[in-house]
Order: sequence, then C-alpha cells, then structure tokens
Amino acid sequence: MSVLETFVVDAQHCAALFRLGRDVEAGLAMTELVAAVHPTFDSGSLEARQQWAFVLGELFACQEAQNWLALADYLEYELVEMLTENLSV
Repeated sequence: MSVLETFVVDAQHCAALFRLGRDVEAGLAMTELVAAVHPTFDSGSLEARQQWAFVLGELFACQEAQNWLALADYLEYELVEMLTENLSV
C-alpha cells in the first residue's frame, strides 16, 4: 500500500469513528494521522503547504467546537482530496 493510500484509509477510518460518536478514539487516531501527514508537506510547494494549513485549521476548529460530523466530513472529503491532489504521482 502506498503512502497516499495509507493516509486515505486512515482518514476515512478516523471519519467513521467520529460519525459513530467515538470521539476520544477518533481524536487519538486523528492526532496520529496529522503527525504522519505533516512531514509530507514540509518540503512541498507553497500552495500545498497553504492547503494543508487551511485544512488543519478547519480540523482543529471543528474539534474545538465538538462538531464531530463536520470534522468527519473534512477528514473524509477535504483532506482526502487535498492528499490526492498533492501526493499523486
């Protein structure tokens, strides 16, 4: 499995946990996902880093507001789309 595929599967799994109301477990999984994804964008283009910063900000804002469904949507759709655009070879 490629790095992109791993990130996508992890993001979808994390989103599913949030949708099931398992926010503590999902929060831990999201922390691991963010820690794994973040270094990928350190050497990326300025546009890719800006996209990552925006999505990351939205994820944390949803988490702070305890808006688990919006957080799940950002993980499953916005993050996956951004990863696919920037990590596809």
